Amino acid sequence: MRKILFLLFMFVVIGSSFSAISAQISDFGIKPNLAVGEVTSVSENKIVLQTKDGAIDVVLSPATQYKRVPADNPSLKAATESNFTEIKTGDKLLVTGQVSADKKSVPAKAIYLMSKTDIVQKQTKEQEEWRTRGISGRVTAINPQTNEITVSTRGIAGEKTTIVKLKDKASFRRYAPDSVQFSEAKESTFGEINTGDMIRALGDKSSDEATLSAERIVTGAFQTVGGTIKAIDAAKNEIVITDIQTKKDITIAVGKNTTLKQFPADMAQRMAQFQMMQASGVQPGQGGVRPPRENQQGGGQPREAGQTPDGTRPGGGMGRGMRGGTIDDMLERFPNITIADLKVGQMIAVSSTKTNNAQRITAIKLLSGVEPFLNMAQAQGQGQGRRRTQDSGFSIPGLEGFGNP
Repeated sequence: MRKILFLLFMFVVIGSSFSAISAQISDFGIKPNLAVGEVTSVSENKIVLQTKDGAIDVVLSPATQYKRVPADNPSLKAATESNFTEIKTGDKLLVTGQVSADKKSVPAKAIYLMSKTDIVQKQTKEQEEWRTRGISGRVTAINPQTNEITVSTRGIAGEKTTIVKLKDKASFRRYAPDSVQFSEAKESTFGEINTGDMIRALGDKSSDEATLSAERIVTGAFQTVGGTIKAIDAAKNEIVITDIQTKKDITIAVGKNTTLKQFPADMAQRMAQFQMMQASGVQPGQGGVRPPRENQQGGGQPREAGQTPDGTRPGGGMGRGMRGGTIDDMLERFPNITIADLKVGQMIAVSSTKTNNAQRITAIKLLSGVEPFLNMAQAQGQGQGRRRTQDSGFSIPGLEGFGNP
């Protein structure tokens, strides 16, 4: 009984863990006296549940009890009475009962429901909170004496420094070395944060946004890799590229949570030229290249009629939709792509966690249409003898860091 209560507790805790709810819940799979997974079909006397251990039939009876666990208050004490009619495809269930020996069925004694709708609403609310009350950037300095972290946050038109201070009982999490999943991030400490890490901090910003008093901090060691596609295996969701700096092949695994976007060509060219100007010490407006007109920080705004996904108008020039947006807002507006849209010989760039295996990485974000950035990074990297794009004074906007927790 204690084991069941523990797993029920984990079930509701999972429901509050940002964007990784589905992955975490399914990890429990099928146990001798319970099953956890996602509803794939519902009929009068049976629910089919997809778990990490395979599909299982949940056999219903008049004695089956139904409880609904709210996503915005994940506590067993907050569970309310529910019924069969509330269960829909895509919902998450924890079912108690004696599982059959072949793990194909379980007569349901009790069903704990967390609805897909509630989960999506919870995710949306928390992602909006991170967008409005959070910052994302690179750690440039750490002060153990004052427990302060200096963070460089990149906006569309430049960089800004923010000092992150800690609130009492601030929580820390850190991405696992070989994982891009927030669900697999481990509890961490201030002492594990390193200069060069990517950081996402949530808390109260000062009026000038120069400081942030953080209540939650998520960090990780990430890298940006770019190169030319050498092979594509759509069946395995894998891409092999030749790294522009090392000239070695790297296999890129594309997971279900990987963000794949197309960088609009005109915008990529303008932003890459602007980066080249900055790196060369040329002042904005010189050399015939104007810097992007977006503000560094602020919330994204809807696109105006007639704007293309990159915030430009058909005749050229930036529209209002991209003004005031952050890098993540900009990336969100880019067209989505799939592996099927990629071709051998094309250049792409990806972000991933740093691992001990330099020949294989899992992509957090993948961008095509990045030739202007990679060509310039390659040229400067050769001149400076540096390996990575981000180490050669260039970055690919939208790839630094990680997506929403």
